Amino acid sequence: MSLAVLDEQIWFPPIETALEDGLLAMGGDLSTERLIKAYQEGIFPWYEGETPLWWSPNPRFVLYPAQLKVSATMKQVMNRNEFVFKTNTAFNQVIANCKKIKRQGQHGTWITPAVEKAYTILHELGIAHSAEAWKGDTLVGGLYGIKMGKLFFGESMFSSESNASKFAFISYVKQLAQEGIVLIDCQIYTEHLESLGAEMITREAFKSILYTYR
Repeated sequence: MSLAVLDEQIWFPPIETALEDGLLAMGGDLSTERLIKAYQEGIFPWYEGETPLWWSPNPRFVLYPAQLKVSATMKQVMNRNEFVFKTNTAFNQVIANCKKIKRQGQHGTWITPAVEKAYTILHELGIAHSAEAWKGDTLVGGLYGIKMGKLFFGESMFSSESNASKFAFISYVKQLAQEGIVLIDCQIYTEHLESLGAEMITREAFKSILYTYR
């Protein structure tokens, strides 16, 4: 199966044509229109270098808000009010901190200046959001992602203090549940998110939910 090469037109091949590792296409750009279409189709960018790579893995790593797991340790952290939870007050700081994190299997960050700019534009349009853990006047943890319909697509998180990113994530999942979000797309497996209740589902199941609630 050959890999689709995108051009200046805004299109993607069917996600069922992705390679075994989830790679669907390469090329194109990070325009707002293309990124929105990507998320509407269950596709996300993740790459090193200058050429965008587009992914739609099977199975998909997701979290149903009702399945959120909060450990006894994290319950104590939440009850101690060690951190203050905020949303969308420091998107630029959150993505700048996430930029320092390396995803498993990559040598450098996937958050290039072009990616940072593209998602900042999405934030200004009210599409990309940040969830933040603060300690006094210092941002110590957080995450950002895309909210579309009744789904939230998580992109990256960071923590400069123990439990800060977990605090931000748990707090945000609870808020998203209140807002009617039915699924959080975590994209790629991590033990960290599995401990919080994320699980693998088939592409077919993910696509069904996506097309119902996007």
